[in-house]
Amino acid sequence: MKFLANENMPMEVITQLKEKGYDLIRVDDVKKGMSDSAVLTLSIKENKILITFDKDFGEKVFRNGKSAKGILLLRFVPKSVDLISKRILSFLEKSHELENKFIVLEEDRVRIRDIKQS
Repeated sequence: MKFLANENMPMEVITQLKEKGYDLIRVDDVKKGMSDSAVLTLSIKENKILITFDKDFGEKVFRNGKSAKGILLLRFVPKSVDLISKRILSFLEKSHELENKFIVLEEDRVRIRDIKQS
């Protein structure tokens, strides 16, 4: 699986995910300060699932009809880098289908919605 981490993702989390074998780049490795629309376009172009803490992506996809390869939205208090990494890894180890899905990952539950492609 390939991932694109939004700029709000701590570098330590990216390092830990890479150490577990995940193909991952951070948005600001490509260009700093990209708009949300540009980030979605990049994720599609690069065939990568977006990982973010930014809930605005839900509005972009569902209200504004933007396409997305897939989005993993983290909706919990990031108490530590290890907590973030463990929560993501725990989910990824159990889940296989992330494409065309909007996944809200909370501390104690997961919500998944299909993303309609335009």
